[in-house]
Amino acid sequence: MPIYEYRCEYDGAFEVSRPVGTAPDSASCPACDRQARRTFSVSMVRLGSRPAVFAAMDQAAKTRYEPDVVTSLPSTGARRATRTLPLTPALRRLPRP
Repeated sequence: MPIYEYRCEYDGAFEVSRPVGTAPDSASCPACDRQARRTFSVSMVRLGSRPAVFAAMDQAAKTRYEPDVVTSLPSTGARRATRTLPLTPALRRLPRP
């Protein structure tokens, strides 16, 4: 569920979780029970550090017009063989690939 922000003139900001598209323009403040107006903020950007956010925005803007060219698949590391057991003893005699 998304979190919506509201700002009370007397008690400041508070958050309310509601289903998508059901948040009203105003809500009751939990501290003073007065009506608070809904505010809009950038979601999840405030959780990162400021230089990291700017670097991500610069990278996104750069790749919009100059996409990175990939010449090979990224390595996933050494793969380990997964050992499987046959379901029945009769399958043990079948040829293996």
